[in-house]
Amino acid sequence: MKYDTIILGVDPGTQIMGYALLGIQKGKPNLLLMDVLKLTKEKDIYARLEMIHTKITELIKEYQPNSFAIEAPFFGKNIQSMLKLGRAQGVAIAAAMQAQLLVTEYAPKKVKQSITGNGNADKDQVWKMLKHILQIEEQPKHYDATDALSVALCHFYQNNSVINKTGKPLKGWGDFLAKNPERLKR
Repeated sequence: MKYDTIILGVDPGTQIMGYALLGIQKGKPNLLLMDVLKLTKEKDIYARLEMIHTKITELIKEYQPNSFAIEAPFFGKNIQSMLKLGRAQGVAIAAAMQAQLLVTEYAPKKVKQSITGNGNADKDQVWKMLKHILQIEEQPKHYDATDALSVALCHFYQNNSVINKTGKPLKGWGDFLAKNPERLKR
């Protein structure tokens, strides 16, 4: 199937990195791939960073995404964990930039808000909405994969706003549906 756009979403991590690809066809997102890269078998942090770079590069070569969306690190109590997470994020971003992809970063609350309507939603709530929106049957073993998918879907929503493209105010739901008939589910 040919897609108009493909979005690569990443949930960076130094133990498990989630990644997902969304194919967009006629304004509708479709799940192409959702998985994780397990890094825990490798003890050396620099070898883990190389594994992240290699995986992102492979995904880009195979799927040819048009855009790259990544979750920003959240501020935790452990500064060492934050530094390691920042390195993992930086390596993933570098791989995307090397492929000349536009990189967009989203705060975790922004991602949750765009998927569930609640910036404080838990991972299970986000998964249930993803399952419903994208009609996914099987739950992945790791929430890192669903986190990456939610980042990709957030990016899709941010770039395909329900606000009409002319910038003129809509006159209620009827006007919105008249200008966006593909958004109506029957």
